Amino acid sequence: MTTTAPARLATGRPPLPPRHWLRTGWVMTASGWSANQFSALLGAYHSGPGLTAATTSALFGVYVLGLIPGLLLGGPLADRRGRRPVVFSALAISALATALLMAGATATGLLWPGRFLTGIGAGALLSAGSAWIKELSSPPYDTVSAAGAAARRSGLFLSAGFATGGLAAALTAQWAPAPLITAYLPHLALSAAAALLAARTPETATPGGQLTAITTAAPVPAPVPAPDTAPAFRRLVAPVAPWVFVAPSIALATLPGLVDAGLTGWQTVYAGIVTAVTPGTGLLVAPLARRLAARHRIATAVAGLAAVILGLLLAALAVACVRPDAALLAAAVLGAGYGLCVAYGLTEVAALAPPDRLARLTARFWALCYLGFCTPYAITLLTGWFAPATVLLAAVVPAAATLALITHRGTRRGTRRPV
Repeated sequence: MTTTAPARLATGRPPLPPRHWLRTGWVMTASGWSANQFSALLGAYHSGPGLTAATTSALFGVYVLGLIPGLLLGGPLADRRGRRPVVFSALAISALATALLMAGATATGLLWPGRFLTGIGAGALLSAGSAWIKELSSPPYDTVSAAGAAARRSGLFLSAGFATGGLAAALTAQWAPAPLITAYLPHLALSAAAALLAARTPETATPGGQLTAITTAAPVPAPVPAPDTAPAFRRLVAPVAPWVFVAPSIALATLPGLVDAGLTGWQTVYAGIVTAVTPGTGLLVAPLARRLAARHRIATAVAGLAAVILGLLLAALAVACVRPDAALLAAAVLGAGYGLCVAYGLTEVAALAPPDRLARLTARFWALCYLGFCTPYAITLLTGWFAPATVLLAAVVPAAATLALITHRGTRRGTRRPV
C-alpha cells in the first residue's frame, strides 16, 4: 500500500502561509469603489436631475467632510478596539450611504448625507483596513512577503476599487434602466462580499492597541519605534499627501465636463473611461514605484510630483483645445502621479509608525491626501474669474514648489535610509 507524503516532503518546500491579507484587501477595494462610483455619474446628474456644475462639485467635495473625521476617529478606534469591529461598522455605514445615493435619484436632498456618510465609511475603512493589511503582511501572519509589500498591497487594492467602481457605475448608468439607482447596486454586492471575506480574517490587534501574538518557537521581536516619527512625517510625507488626490480629482471631476462638448450622448461613458484610466495607470506604475523606492527614500515622491506637473500641463492644453483624447492622456499621467505618490506615502508611514500607532498615522496620511478632493470645487469657483486652462496652469506652481521642497529635504544628510 502506498501513502502520500506530507506536502513539505513531496515538494521540498514548506507550505505557503494563508493569504489573510488577500481577503482583507477587498475592504480597501470597497472603499475605493464607494468613492469613485459617484464621480463617473456627475454628467448624469447634470442631464437627469439637472444639478448645476457648482452643486455637483460641492457634492464631490462634501465627501471629504465625512472622510476626514472617519479617518481621524477610525484610526484611533482601530488601534484601541481592534481592526475587525471598525471595518465591519464602516462597511455598514458605506452600504447605508450608497442606499441614500440611490434614493437621491428622486429626492436630491438625500445626496448630501449620502456623500457625507460615504466619506465616513471610506475613511474608517482606509485607516483600519490599511493597518490590518500591514499586520497581516508581516510576521507571524506572513513570513514570506518582502519589506514594503503591505504598503503596495493597500495601494493596489484601493486603486482597483477606484478604477472599476467608476467604470462599472458609468456603464450601468449608460444602458441600464433607472440609471441613477442601478448604477449603485454593484457596490452593495461588493460590500457584502468584502464583509464575508473579512469575516474569515484573524484580528491582529486587541483592545488597548496591542498586537495579537501567535505562539511560535521563537517570538518575533517588536519593531523599535523611530524617535523621529512625527518630524519625519511632517517633513517628508505631509507635503506630498494632498497631491495624492489633487491629481485624480482633477482628472475625474474637472476634465470630463470641460472637454466633452462633442460627445453628446456619450458623456457618461467617457467619464467612466476616465475614472478607469486614471487609477488604472496608478496600478500600472506599482513596479516602477518599487524600483524607485529601492534607489532612494524620496525617489518615488519626486517621480510622482513630476508626473502631476506634467499631467497638469497636458490637462491645461486639452482644456484650451477642447480635446477629449488629450484629456484622456492627461488623466493617465495624473493617474501615474497618484500611484507613485500614494505608494511613497504608504511606504513611509509603514516604516515610520510603531505598531500601536500604525492606524493613527495611516489615518493622518489619508486625511491629508483627501484634502485634494476639494480641488474641483476650488477650480469651479476660480473659473468665474479665470479661464479653466489658466487655473490648471496655475496649479503647476504649488506642485513645483512641493517638488523642490521634498527634493531639498530628502537629499539632506541623514534622510537616506535603506528600503
